[in-house]
Amino acid sequence: MQGKNKALFRYLDKEIAGIIKKKQSCLILGPRQVGKTTLVDFCLQKEKNVIKFPLQNPGVRISLESDPELLIRTIEAEKIKPVVFIDEAQKVPEVFDAAQYLIDNKKARLILTGSSARKLRKAGVNLLPGRVKHFYLDPLLWGELGLIKENYLDFLKIKNINKNKSYSFEEFLVYGSLPQIVTASKGERKSLLRSYSEIYLEEEIRAEALSRKIGAFSRFLELAALESGTSPNFSRLSQQSGVSQPAIKEFYNILDDTLVVERVDPFLRNARNRIMSSSRYYFFDLGVRNALARLPLEKGTINAQKGILFEHAVVLEIIRRVKALNKNYKINYWRTRAGAEVDCIIDTGSKVIPIEIKASKNVSLSKIKGLKSFLSDYKNVAKQGYVITMGERKEKIADNITTIPWFCL
Repeated sequence: MQGKNKALFRYLDKEIAGIIKKKQSCLILGPRQVGKTTLVDFCLQKEKNVIKFPLQNPGVRISLESDPELLIRTIEAEKIKPVVFIDEAQKVPEVFDAAQYLIDNKKARLILTGSSARKLRKAGVNLLPGRVKHFYLDPLLWGELGLIKENYLDFLKIKNINKNKSYSFEEFLVYGSLPQIVTASKGERKSLLRSYSEIYLEEEIRAEALSRKIGAFSRFLELAALESGTSPNFSRLSQQSGVSQPAIKEFYNILDDTLVVERVDPFLRNARNRIMSSSRYYFFDLGVRNALARLPLEKGTINAQKGILFEHAVVLEIIRRVKALNKNYKINYWRTRAGAEVDCIIDTGSKVIPIEIKASKNVSLSKIKGLKSFLSDYKNVAKQGYVITMGERKEKIADNITTIPWFCL
């Protein structure tokens, strides 16, 4: 049975429970509202001596901002070594020094969460390397939604851990997979996604001391969401938003640092052709991306942006699985100056797997010239290529190319 207050199992549940059982400490990073607090509360429910510092609570945050040593004094007053849960730790970066003291002196086990690596870096905080284990929590993966029917690619194999609760793949493409959105009624999803974008603007951007630029950032955010999954043209974005190119680059850094986008760099290993060298950015959740782009949050959006949404969904799933499986794989894309392209390159170190993504049921060899070109250019390390489709069956369309339905990834 799942926990009374826990709607869905997460892949991280066992790992965090294991950390607690081993009496170790950890830091969980992830964007806002991906379920970090819910996950930790679920894993801590059997612990008897838990002290919580929810820094999203203004009173708690102000107390620790004015007196960071309050954390140490509170813990030292306990007779039994507690588990300390500090939620949204980036709001008071000074707590990391106190956390280090408590861990080094074996006075407590700590679980910290955070949603902005930027604020921690700007404050000069080290994230307790060697003292805590680091984890990353994403929105719900397909296996956490119960959408997987088969794992064809062994190196990305992951199982369903929840039964499908009637949340369809089409809904995933429109509304994304933030836990709060998935478990909400259909009537609530639009307003919740709209409010997410407003909260992000208000809290994160004002926290970055960009209040004077919030109008410019808001215009940029809509354009960046529309271009999600591409290599942004800074010059065109500058003209369309009325913001300078240096400011555009800084805004992308903010999105990256506040975990709102996934950056995918180009594959440059032993390049024979002239390769595009700029990064691509994928918004971390499709629903948030659609809301920020001011697209209609309804199924009609799939027809208008089917290829973009499907590619986005598959790339995000691959990135999330690599993290969930604790694999040290690199995720890249490949595009030559001549226009040959492969949507996703998975570099495992020992081999390279090119993956093309097509939002169609049937794919012919004439539609995947980029994949064929890559397999030819990198035949020493890339033996097999795959095409992820919206079809129903797997099909071998060449000796070294297989098409796979998305639910068999």
